[in-house]
Amino acid sequence: MAEHPPLLDTTQILSSDISLLSAPIVSADGTQQVILVQVNPGEAFTIRREDGQFQCITGPAQVPMMSPNGSVPPIYVPPGYAPQVIEDNGVRRVVVVPQAPEFHPGGHTVIHRSPHPPLPGFIPVPTMMPPPPRHMYSPVTGAGDMATQYMPQYPSSQVYGDVDAHSTHGRSNFRDERSSKTYERLQKKLKDRQGTQKDKMSSPPSSPQKSPSPINEHNGLSKGQNTSSIHTGSAKNKSGKGKVGSQVDIEIEEKDEETKAFETLLSNIVKPMASDIQARTVVLTWSPPSSFINGETEETIAVPEFYGYEILVSTTGKDGKYKSVYVGEETSVTLNDLKPATDYHAKVQAEYNSVKGTPSEAESFTTLSCEPDIPNPPRIANRTKNSLTLQWKAPSDNGSKIQSFILEWDEGKGNGEFCQCYMGSQKQFKITKLSPAMGCKFRLSAKNDYGLSGFSEEVLYYTSGCAPSMPASPVLTKAGVTWLSLQWSKPSGTPSDEGISYILEMEEETSGYGFKPKYNGEDLAYTVKNLRRSTKYKFKIIAYNSEGKSNPSEIVEFTTCPDKPGVPVKPSVKGKIHSHSFKITWDPPKDSGGAAINKYVVEMAEGSNGNKWDMIYSGTTREHLCDRLNPGCFYRLRVYCISDGGQSAVSESLLVQTPAVPPGPCLPPRLQGRPKAKEIQLRWVPPLVDGGSPISCYSLEMSPIEKDELREVYQGSEVECTVTNLLPGKMYSFRLRAANKMGFGPFSEKCDITTAPGPPDQCKPPQVTCRSATCAQVNWEIPLSNGADVTEYRLEWGGVEGSMQICYCGPGLSYELKGLSPATTYYCRVQALSAVGAGPFSEVVACVTPPSVPAIVTRLQEISDDDIESPNYSPSTCLAISWEKPCDHGSEILGYSIDFGDKQPLAVGKVTTSHVIDNLQPDTTYRIRIQALNSLGAGPFSHMIKLKTKPLPPDPPRLECVAFSHQNLKLKWGEGTPKTLSTDSIQYHLQMEDKNGRFVSLYRGPCHTYKVQRLNESTSYKFCIQACNEAGEGPLSQEYIFTTPKSVPAVLKAPKIEKINDHVCEITWECLQPMKGDPVIYSLQVMMGKDSEFKQIYKGPDSSFRYSSLQLNCEYRFRVCAIRQCQDPVGHQDLVGPYSTTVLFISQRTEPPASTNKDTVESTRTQRALSDEQCAAVILVLFAFFSILIAFIIQYFVIK
Repeated sequence: MAEHPPLLDTTQILSSDISLLSAPIVSADGTQQVILVQVNPGEAFTIRREDGQFQCITGPAQVPMMSPNGSVPPIYVPPGYAPQVIEDNGVRRVVVVPQAPEFHPGGHTVIHRSPHPPLPGFIPVPTMMPPPPRHMYSPVTGAGDMATQYMPQYPSSQVYGDVDAHSTHGRSNFRDERSSKTYERLQKKLKDRQGTQKDKMSSPPSSPQKSPSPINEHNGLSKGQNTSSIHTGSAKNKSGKGKVGSQVDIEIEEKDEETKAFETLLSNIVKPMASDIQARTVVLTWSPPSSFINGETEETIAVPEFYGYEILVSTTGKDGKYKSVYVGEETSVTLNDLKPATDYHAKVQAEYNSVKGTPSEAESFTTLSCEPDIPNPPRIANRTKNSLTLQWKAPSDNGSKIQSFILEWDEGKGNGEFCQCYMGSQKQFKITKLSPAMGCKFRLSAKNDYGLSGFSEEVLYYTSGCAPSMPASPVLTKAGVTWLSLQWSKPSGTPSDEGISYILEMEEETSGYGFKPKYNGEDLAYTVKNLRRSTKYKFKIIAYNSEGKSNPSEIVEFTTCPDKPGVPVKPSVKGKIHSHSFKITWDPPKDSGGAAINKYVVEMAEGSNGNKWDMIYSGTTREHLCDRLNPGCFYRLRVYCISDGGQSAVSESLLVQTPAVPPGPCLPPRLQGRPKAKEIQLRWVPPLVDGGSPISCYSLEMSPIEKDELREVYQGSEVECTVTNLLPGKMYSFRLRAANKMGFGPFSEKCDITTAPGPPDQCKPPQVTCRSATCAQVNWEIPLSNGADVTEYRLEWGGVEGSMQICYCGPGLSYELKGLSPATTYYCRVQALSAVGAGPFSEVVACVTPPSVPAIVTRLQEISDDDIESPNYSPSTCLAISWEKPCDHGSEILGYSIDFGDKQPLAVGKVTTSHVIDNLQPDTTYRIRIQALNSLGAGPFSHMIKLKTKPLPPDPPRLECVAFSHQNLKLKWGEGTPKTLSTDSIQYHLQMEDKNGRFVSLYRGPCHTYKVQRLNESTSYKFCIQACNEAGEGPLSQEYIFTTPKSVPAVLKAPKIEKINDHVCEITWECLQPMKGDPVIYSLQVMMGKDSEFKQIYKGPDSSFRYSSLQLNCEYRFRVCAIRQCQDPVGHQDLVGPYSTTVLFISQRTEPPASTNKDTVESTRTQRALSDEQCAAVILVLFAFFSILIAFIIQYFVIK
């Protein structure tokens, strides 16, 4: 090697946790071959020994390696170097040379550049170690420390720092950072669950979709080498795998969780197992994906019963390009048509419901060697008149070197019997002693250690002979305008394998230069180009070989075709253009194309932009009459000509417009919808012939059927109109014509249409005759019926002109109305109806009824007492009534007459509508009614009402005071019970005089007692009372004066007792202020022992008293009250207040050790006082407890 990579730094510390193979892998048949790895000077090769230690071997050296299956192991080299295999005497040497291209001597695949997983032949930095492939090779056990394993296993990582960042094509094979993170996250679960299987295998799985593929890994790491350089062998992997990986990543990101779960299940499939390996067949078996992953059962999805499988096979290494060879549901398949002695790598991929899992690990196997392939037929390298030199290429040796080739021939006999003419390792052979122009058949086979291959196809070769004989004349296969295609055949008697060349010579008839060669070659056909049209040419052919030329063939003559003629001149109009015809003419083309014009063709298209061309003429003359045309239309015409040379292009088009004419007759107008009584709607269509100009307007004429007086009722551009102002039930005749810019066309045929019957005409105003003030007679006449008989009449009547109501509907011609109001204006109108409809109403007629007596008085009612303001009104002797003024019926009301009994009616003036009837009897019922009077008489009486006068009001009762105190007085009156019902007929009104001397109301009601409160002590008050009933309020009673007494002192608090000694104690109590100037004294009482009465022991103004008659061990009870000493002018009076609470005191002997007597008495008093409070508290607590207990019992046992 001219250049050597630097030595490996053997001082690097290798990671102790690197997983290595413990035993070499040997093929099934036990055959092994020795391969020498040559280490040149300056190089280093690192291997692992059987004791697990690494040994670095420096060059020059040769390391023998054991190949388990006879194939060369993959060798990975540093950037810029390539491995090369040299075979010398059956020993293969692997040599690393700089930038050497791949070389495959002997048809063997020597260099395996699987881009991933890498297989290091040297020990790189531990953090960069790539994983090796599954097939490992062990070195030959020999002298020294060479008995070690060939390939260790390393963790998957990159070999060089920048090897994935740059490639030979300038783009990265790795996914971007986002895609890598997403992919790692989705595949994390699968990697964890496959950890157990990975530990049992000799190498980690190498799925091209699971991990980024390093571009290249090499068999050595050199110091100072540019670690970013990459071997050119990675280009195939970069273009083939990188794009597929990126596409898979994008698809993985878009899958949902369920699809990911299925992918995880489908990816849990083990690699297929190879069995019955033959030279061209192998049997692969596998198991379905297992749901038992990493010790757990996948329960997130339902495990399918059947799966689809796809077998992928690669012959370019584990990480090479795989192709599909089987798709189905079976778990076993036999692969056929394999290459012998070839390394195969097979993977299985599970699929279910269009979801594919990750392919399994690769199963590697090598097919057996066999006999060579059938070689290709030998080729002739040289020939002479008496010898043939043959060459051939070696076929595939199929794993065993070809030892010899066997060449057989038929000795030129042509009887199908072959004999061997050569056997040896050479790839060419010369056969001599042959005859000129002799034909011999040959076939070839190859032989190796496994047998003889089949023979190749038979080939026939001839030796050289004499010059060719005269060939036949060339034949014209096809002629063109500027070319002629000729064809000829070999001379008769010429061997089929003899190389004969031909010379084609041509002579132009008018050139005068004779024959000139146009072609010289071995082909049997040639096209002569660049000729002139419609010209005759002469041809002859000459054949020649290495022996000489033949005689020229007979001369033949061929003519080129004429060219198509040129474009004719644009046609023109000849003469006047008529509405339905015109004549055109044209000139011939300037270039006839070398042949006479056979005919001219005229085409015409309708419309100024029409593209539908129709042939209207074909002939030899150059003019044509175009007839049967439409007026006012555009026509385009063009001409082309036809000769023997073909058809010319069309000429420019001529645009001609025929003159327009008035339009043709229209179809009769037709009725649109149903005819109405006074109008008809007509519709028509444009005429079939518009005369070549658009229709601009239509004219419609009408005449009654009984009169022949036509008049135009419509002229315009619309195709419909409405004819109005017609008579119902009449027949009318219509005709129509159309016009364009040339004028009006003829009229259409007449169309007779009858109008529909109409409703009756308007009636004349009816005649109204008033027979009385409340009755009127209405009469009317029969109107025109308009084609339909009148069936009934409708009479509307009302007091307001705009709101009349139908009062009669029938066939009569009169109607009598009753119940009218006198002196009232009424309005009426009449309408006639027929089967067609209702006619219009007649004009409104007004009439006034004559006056009459007043109407009945309404709303006669009593006036309540509260609404009467008259001071002389007494409900006991008077009744007040009111009414509403009635209608006077056209005559003014003069007065009213009131009837209220046996007496004469009471006359009342016309001004008022209310009246008070007086001088009546108390408590008496009266029947009252009223009528109005005018100049025509008295109107009817109103309805009768019953009114009753009230009884006389009662006298006031006697008022007396039944109870009193210093702040209130209880008053009583009458003989009733204190609590009288509110329904009593008599009510009482109690009043009291205030400070201003006015009497104010205290009480109003039926009760007989009332308590006046919040009064002042020793104060006189004046009262009066009156009785009230439905007759009114009675007179007030006399004034009554009642006086409140003085108040007694308030209750004193319990006195306080203080013991002085064993026989003396001091009692104190609170002191009161004088009451309104009256002094206050106090009375102290005591009850001793078991006495039942209190005795007064003190009376005076003091607030304390010392009691000195105490007895030991005796109970005393004390109480005190206040006494008000009133100073009245009448005399002295004492007002005794209530006594205070009793205080218990027990006198006991004072003990010597104790404190003073005062303290003892206080302690005793306090103890006794607290004892009473404690008793009260205990009683309260017991009461609360029993209350809660009883409530609980009721709740639990009764309610529930």
